[in-house]
Amino acid sequence: MSARSIDLFLDMMAAERGAARNTLDAYRRDLEDAAQRLGSQGVGLEEAQTAHVERFLSDLAADGLSPATAARRLSALKRYYRFLLKEGLRADDPAKTLTGPKKPRPLPKVLSEQQVEALFDAAERVEGADGARLRALLELLYAGGLRVSELVTLPLTAFARTERCLIVTGKGGKDRLVPLTDSALRAVDAYKAEREAHLPLRAAQSHARAARYLFPSRTAKDGHLTRERFAQLLKALTLEAGLDPQQVSPHVMRHAFATHLLANGADLRSVQSLLGHADVSTTEIYTHVLEARLKALVQDAHPLAHNDTAEKG
Repeated sequence: MSARSIDLFLDMMAAERGAARNTLDAYRRDLEDAAQRLGSQGVGLEEAQTAHVERFLSDLAADGLSPATAARRLSALKRYYRFLLKEGLRADDPAKTLTGPKKPRPLPKVLSEQQVEALFDAAERVEGADGARLRALLELLYAGGLRVSELVTLPLTAFARTERCLIVTGKGGKDRLVPLTDSALRAVDAYKAEREAHLPLRAAQSHARAARYLFPSRTAKDGHLTRERFAQLLKALTLEAGLDPQQVSPHVMRHAFATHLLANGADLRSVQSLLGHADVSTTEIYTHVLEARLKALVQDAHPLAHNDTAEKG
C-alpha cells in the first residue's frame, strides 16, 4: 500500500500545489526512505504511530544525518499524513505533535580588526570625489553598523538633530540614533565637500530626487547609490587591500562592527540598540562568534594546548 499512497500524495502535490518535478522527486525519496526504515520496525508507512515516527527520527540522528535533513524528512511526513487524514485514509495524524531538530544557526563571517584596517588603508589610496565617497561609506558602515539598505538610502537630513549622531530608519520604519566616531564624522565632512560631483546635472529631472540623499546617484532611478553598486565598490576595494572578496560584503562589515564592539567591552543590550535588532537573541549570535574565536585562540596560543598535542604525538 505504501507505494500506492505515496503516488496518490504526489499526484495531489502536482495537481493542487503545482509542485515542481524536483520537489516531487525529493518528496518521493524522503517518503520511500521513511517507508523502508519504518518497515524495519515491522510497521507500514500508512499505519505508523507517533512512537514509530519518533524512533524513525532517532534513527536518522544515529546515522549521522544533519538536522536540516531530518527536518526536511519530518516535513515530508507531516504533509503526507495530513493528506491521508484529509482523504479519510487515516483517522489521525501521527506526526502532528512532533517537531524537528533545531537547525544550528550558522555563525556570521567576521573580519579581524587588522583586515578592516587594511580596507581603510586601501580606501585612503582612492583619489578625488570617488575616494571621498568611498571613505564616507566605509566609515558609516563600520562605525555605525548600518545595514547596506540603510546606508545607501540615508537622507541628507540624517544629521539634522545632532552632527555627532546619525538618525537611521531601520526595519519596520523604526528610527534609531547611532553615535559616530570622530573619524566617521571627518570622512562625512570631507565627502560633503565633494558630493556635488555625484549629483545629476541641475537641469536634469532626476536632480531634485537625487539631492535628497546623502549618497546620490547620477544614473540610478531611485536617485541614490544602489546596493549593487556599493557591493561592486567594496569588492574592488577588497581586492586592492589584498583580501579575499568572498570573505567581505557590506553585511560582513556590519558583523565586524558588532563583534569588535563586544570584543572591546560593549554590553549586549547596547549593541542590540545600535544594530536595531528587535530581539536581543538576534544579537547573541555575535557572542557565539567571540566564543569560537576565543576557543581557537586558546588552542593556537596557550602553551598547555601545545604540550598536550606534543604528548599525544
